[in-house]
Amino acid sequence: MTAPVTPDSIRLAPVDAVNWRAVTALTVAESQSDWVAAPAYYLALCHYGESGWRPLAVLDTEGDVVGFLMWTVDPADGAAWLGGIIIDAARQGRGYGRAAVRAAIGLLSAEHGLSSFALSYEPANTAARRCYAGLGFAETGETEDTEVVARLQLTA
Repeated sequence: MTAPVTPDSIRLAPVDAVNWRAVTALTVAESQSDWVAAPAYYLALCHYGESGWRPLAVLDTEGDVVGFLMWTVDPADGAAWLGGIIIDAARQGRGYGRAAVRAAIGLLSAEHGLSSFALSYEPANTAARRCYAGLGFAETGETEDTEVVARLQLTA
């Protein structure tokens, strides 16, 4: 039996010249393909988009890329938005997604002093809804395009 995946058993690292190919090779389960774009799209958005998205690779204990996420700060309210959260189909169901979001919150809180977090997901994506609710994110009634917005506020 393998140990549960925790924020301590993964590492977040900037996407760089060494790991970008592994990031673009990530795939999602067929059932998620309607809700998640290809990693190359998210990398292009980080590079060419106007929202200041910053890409992070999710690495396991051996240093293998198992996922991706990106983040930015909304200048309107100072919330850190998490987006493009992908865990490779071969690694799903083991806690990597939950650990990656927890690790991102810890990293952004510690290194950037952020305490307000937001993300969005398609209403039909019940797995994402359950995962994020389990992490303390609450739906706000806001929408981002067709997606539901959920927010988390860390307490001091």
